[in-house]
Amino acid sequence: MNNERKNEEYLAKIFKLIRSRDEIAFVDTKTHFNKTELRLISEVIATKTEGKRVISTQLAKRLGVTRSAISQIVNRLEERGVITRVSSNQDKKIAYIELSDTILDEYGEDIENSKRFVGALVNEFGEENFNKLCELTESFVALAKARIKNNK
Repeated sequence: MNNERKNEEYLAKIFKLIRSRDEIAFVDTKTHFNKTELRLISEVIATKTEGKRVISTQLAKRLGVTRSAISQIVNRLEERGVITRVSSNQDKKIAYIELSDTILDEYGEDIENSKRFVGALVNEFGEENFNKLCELTESFVALAKARIKNNK
């Protein structure tokens, strides 16, 4: 098989992986949120666990939707008291998207169901396999980011 054909197959596999991730809500029960809302919430949580904060533009990029769509979702979740916008101390034009203090009280069951679902997946897949998957994915993404940065 020639290189061009191999590269085409690699690209197709990457796109398939990304698409398959987008199809998973990481919960197996009915929730108060749709898939896009759950993905947005998971991005806010993931960013917070990294000790960082996220803005709407970053969420739009990560979820692969327009800033307008993110704005609509954020407005809807803010009205429900799920998330809040917090102004930056350095730049008042920037508003960070954060989980509200009451989300655990009101939606704790959804969060617990998600944790249980992921825990069961990891148990079935194997913790060692899961850790390898995470490590390999992080290495692959870091390599891609480095190549992009070096080619600019």
